[in-house]
Amino acid sequence: MRALDEQDVRTSFINCSKGEAKRLAVPRDLDERPWDDLDFLGWRDPGAPDRSYLVADLDGRPTGVALRFQPARSGYFQRSMCALCLTTHPRGGVALMTARKAGAAGREGNSVGLYMCTDLACSLYLRGRKVSQSGARFEESLTLEEQVARTLGNLSAFVAKVTG
Repeated sequence: MRALDEQDVRTSFINCSKGEAKRLAVPRDLDERPWDDLDFLGWRDPGAPDRSYLVADLDGRPTGVALRFQPARSGYFQRSMCALCLTTHPRGGVALMTARKAGAAGREGNSVGLYMCTDLACSLYLRGRKVSQSGARFEESLTLEEQVARTLGNLSAFVAKVTG
């Protein structure tokens, strides 16, 4: 993914108003992110524990999605798998992230959801730059490039549901 600046990030969101995008917490360390290892930019809002954001380069332009989730509570599954990158995590490492749909459907309260890594570090898990608390990822016969393509395909399908 190409490096993004704050303006790129703020103007990329498809499921929130311009005012909401202007007020959201953009990471201050954008210049320090490992852009060559990122397939998409994902982060949690430090001031709102139930909010996360992701920005992906889809169709040649940055596309941002605002997400909400419920932090894990006791009694949930012991292990869960991210539907984007297929990394397994112990309790709390995966959550159902919901996105308000874009446009009129979103204003009517419609949303879509997908189980994702709560830290949205899928790209780093794929490359072994970050390790899940549960240990190693499943060994796959796919190459890294194929795993990245699968992850981006899963993300594109989710974003299509947000816009559809």
